[in-house]
Amino acid sequence: MSASAVHSLWTTAADPISKIDAPKIEYGQLSPTLIVIGAAVLGVLVEAFVPRKSRYYVQVFLSVVALAAAFAAVVGLAAGGYGTTKAHIAAMGAIAVDGPALFLQGTILLAGLVAIFTFAERRLDPEAHGNRVDSFAAQAASVPGSDSEKAAVKAGFTTTEVFPLALFAIGGMLVFPAANDLLTLFVALEVFSLPLYLLCAVARRKRLMSQEAAVKYFLLGAFASAFTLFGIALLYGYAGSVSYATIASVADGTVQNVDPALADTMGNDALLLIGMALVVMGLLFKVGAVPFHMWTPDVYQGAPTPVTGFMAAATKVAAFGALLRLLYVVLPGLRWDWRPVMWAVAIVTMLAGAVVAITQTDIKRLLAYSSIAHAGFILAGVIATSPDGVSSVLFYLGAYSFVTIGAFAVVTLVRDAGGEATHLSKWAGLGRRSPLVAAVFAIFLLAFAGIPLTSGFAGKFAVFKAAAEGGAGALVVVGVISSAIAAFFYIRVIVLMFFSEPKADGPTVAVPSPLTMTTIAVGVAVTVVLGVAPQYFLDLASQAGVFVR
Repeated sequence: MSASAVHSLWTTAADPISKIDAPKIEYGQLSPTLIVIGAAVLGVLVEAFVPRKSRYYVQVFLSVVALAAAFAAVVGLAAGGYGTTKAHIAAMGAIAVDGPALFLQGTILLAGLVAIFTFAERRLDPEAHGNRVDSFAAQAASVPGSDSEKAAVKAGFTTTEVFPLALFAIGGMLVFPAANDLLTLFVALEVFSLPLYLLCAVARRKRLMSQEAAVKYFLLGAFASAFTLFGIALLYGYAGSVSYATIASVADGTVQNVDPALADTMGNDALLLIGMALVVMGLLFKVGAVPFHMWTPDVYQGAPTPVTGFMAAATKVAAFGALLRLLYVVLPGLRWDWRPVMWAVAIVTMLAGAVVAITQTDIKRLLAYSSIAHAGFILAGVIATSPDGVSSVLFYLGAYSFVTIGAFAVVTLVRDAGGEATHLSKWAGLGRRSPLVAAVFAIFLLAFAGIPLTSGFAGKFAVFKAAAEGGAGALVVVGVISSAIAAFFYIRVIVLMFFSEPKADGPTVAVPSPLTMTTIAVGVAVTVVLGVAPQYFLDLASQAGVFVR
C-alpha cells in the first residue's frame, strides 16, 4: 500500500468529524467566583514577586478588595433578577445561578471578608524582635522548635500565604452550593478542602497540636471525599449522566431517548440508593453531623483560632447549600427514602452535640460541639421539604455564620503567657476584668442558645416552624429539648465570666487593632438586628428560596 493511500485512509476517516463547538460561558453570571479565584492566583504571584516586607499589606488589600468586589457582583446579579425571574443554568449546565446560590454566595463572601480581618490581626501578641506577629507560624515549613523556626521568628517572617489560601477556599465554597452536576460538586469540594487542610496546620503557638489537627482533618476528609466520589460513580452508572437534571428525570421515570448501552443499568434502584447515601455522607461530613463529626472538636481546637472561625462559618454555609440542592433538585422523588435517615441523623446530631458539650473544659471544643448541635437544628429545616424549609435554612446559615466568626474572634483576645487562654477555668471572672469583652461574648452565647431578641432565636424559630409544618413535629420537640440542654452550658460560661472571682494570675484581654474590632462589631450588629427585626431578612431568604431546575 503506497504512502498516499495510507494518507488518504487517515484523512477520509477524519473528515466526518464536525468542528468542536466552543463552550458557551456566561462570564458575567460567574463573576463572583471568577473574581475570587483570580485574586487568589494574583495572591500566589504576590508571594513570588513582591518583597517580603510589603507582602502582608498587599495581600490584605488584595483579599479585601476581591471579596468586596465579588459581593458587589452577587448583589448586582440579584438586583438583575438572576435570583428569581432570570434564574437558569450557566456554564454548559455546570453551575446554577438562582436564588439559593446567590444568597449563599453572598453569605460566604461576607463571612469570608470579616474572617480575613481576623487573619490580618497583628496586635494581640507582644512584638517579637521588634516585629509584629500574627496568629500564623513564621515559617510553616520549618520543624516546630527547630533552629530554622527560631531564625524565621527573629527575622520577622510571616506566613502571608494564608490569604491566597483563604481566597482559594472561598472560591471553592462559592461553586459548591451552586454546582449543578456531580463532577463540578466534587471539584469544588476539593478546591475548598485542600486550602483548609493547610490553614489548619500553621498556628504560631501550639504548633504540634495544630499539625495534628490538620493531619486528622486531612485523613478523615480524604475518606469522606473518596466516599463522595464512589457515590458519584454509582449515580453515573444509574443515570448515565452526572447532571442533576438528568439524574432527577431518571429517578422520576420521565427521561426521554435512553442510550441503549445504558438501558440495562438505568433504573437499578440499588445503584441510586447506595450512590445517594455515599454522596450525602460526604456532605454530612463537611457539615459536621453525627456520626461524621469526629474531626470537628479536634480540628476546631488545634487550628489557629481565626481559621477555626472562618471554617466553622463558611464551610457549613457551603455544605448545607450543596446538601439542599442535592436533596431538593436531584432526589425530591425519593423523599420517602431519605427523610427517615435524615430524621435519625438530625436527632442524634442535636442530642449528641448538646450533651457532649456539657463535659467540655476548653472553650474552642465547647464551641465545636455547639456547632455540631447547630448542624442538627439546621437539618430540621432541610427535612421540612418545603419552600419554607429552604428559606429558613438560608436565614439560619446567614445568622449563624456571623455569630460564630464573632465568637471565635473574641476567643483570640483572651490571652496569657502561652498565647490564647482557651481553658474554661481561665475565663473565670472575665466580666470583672474587662466587662465589654465579656458582655459581647455573652451576646454571642445567648444567640447560640436561641434566647429571644437574638438572631439565634429568629433562626431556630424559622427552622422549627418549617419542620413542624412539614410534618416533623416530633423532631421539633427533640430540637427544643436539645436547645434547653445547650442553653445550660452557654449560660454556665456567662455565669463563670460574671459571677466568679478573677484569679490573680488569670489571663489578660489584649486590645485588638480596628480589624478584629470590626469583625466583632459586625457580629454583634448582625446578631442584634436579625434578632430584633428579622422580617426583612426572612423575606429576602424566602424570595431566594426557589431552586432552578
